[in-house]
This record gives sequence, C-alpha cells and structure tokens, in this order.
Amino acid sequence: MDAFVPEVAPPPLLECRDLTKRYGATVALDRFTVSLPAGRIVGLLGPNGSGKTTLLKMIAGVAHPTAGDIRVAGYEVGPESKALVSYLPERPYFSRSMRVREMIADFYEDFDAALARDMLARLGVPEDAPTSALSKGTVEKVQLTLVMARHAALYLLDEPIGGVDPAARDYILQTVIRAYRPQSSIILSTHLVRDVEAFLDDFILLRYGQMLLHAPVAYVTQEKGTTLDAFFREEFRC
Repeated sequence: MDAFVPEVAPPPLLECRDLTKRYGATVALDRFTVSLPAGRIVGLLGPNGSGKTTLLKMIAGVAHPTAGDIRVAGYEVGPESKALVSYLPERPYFSRSMRVREMIADFYEDFDAALARDMLARLGVPEDAPTSALSKGTVEKVQLTLVMARHAALYLLDEPIGGVDPAARDYILQTVIRAYRPQSSIILSTHLVRDVEAFLDDFILLRYGQMLLHAPVAYVTQEKGTTLDAFFREEFRC
C-alpha cells in the first residue's frame, strides 16, 4: 500500500510583509502586508499620494523597499521574480521616435507577438504608425497591449485607462484585461473605480501609505449594500 503523501500548497503568487518605503521623512508606504493567490483581479484604490505607484514599483523591482519583504511565487525580488511580472508604469516608457511595429519584439521569453498584433488590430492601432504621431490615449493602448501580451504570472497596471476616452475604456477592459491567463493575477491601480469594478474580484484600499482594507468586491455589494465606487467615494470624501 502506498504511503499517503499530503499535497504541498503552492506559495502565494504575491506576498508582502511589513513593506515600508521612506523618502527622507516622508513615509510613502507603511508596513504593508498582503497575500495574493493566483487567479484574481485586484483593484488598488486610493487618492493621490496613498502609495499605490510606490507599491507597484517595488513589486516590479524598479524601486527598493526601506524595510520589509516581497515574494513573487516564492521568489525574492530579482531576476526570477521579474521574469514572472509584467509591469505597466504610469508614464510612457518607450522612445516616441519608434514605430509601433518596432515595439513588437521578443524582449521577454513569454512575449506573444501574435497576440500583441491581434490586440492592436482590435484596438485600431496601425503597426506602421510612428508613436510620436499617436494621441496620449493611443499610446496607452499600445503600452497596455505590450504588457498584456506577455504570458506572465503577475500583471501590475498603474492607471492603465486614465488617458483613454470613456467610449474606449469598456472595450479595452473587455478585450485586453480579460485576455489575461486565468492562472495569473492582475493588480490594477486606478481612480476610475466605476469603470473597473465589474471586472474586479478583490480590492485594496490605501490611504497615506497604510492599507485600510483588503476584501472581495462582494464584501461591499453584499455586506454594505452599495457599489464599490460609492463605497470608495464615501471613504475618501473630503
């Protein structure tokens, strides 16, 4: 008779413990702790200066914490974790002298050029266009496409639809955000709660660098009897 071997649970896709970031006397993130499994779309919500961009930068490995620990699929931040993370920063990151087709390159082993071309076509972005001639909203479409065309484990999106016209937002969310792999997770930082809440599984509220709440969206809709957008507006009402 074979001996029973218990299954070993995989590590959380993302785990942050007491994560802190200081800039001189300013505390941008204060002892942030969270554990995130695979297969979730998480809204990172909070007013300007709440620490959202700082958090995403540290998970992506482009900024370093003052204290605390970050693990992605069990890896400390480094080459192994960065290979699993696809990061969309808040500001454009490529040269405006390039044409769109020049950006469809295999910079990462998990980049799917065919998927990128299909997404760009669906979004109406011509591959031969110079990026210098593109509107801010179209540049954001290109950047988001390049990020989501990777077969990553964790997607970090910092204000991915902030400069896109309202008519295009739902289309982008439907065709691009929903294109992610079910075994992956997305952390999406945004002020446009009303636009994204239908796509979210969970949310994290940040204020002054501290986490106020991490919960499923159903906590608000079922327990509070309101929408996430209304809950957010009430929580951060001036």
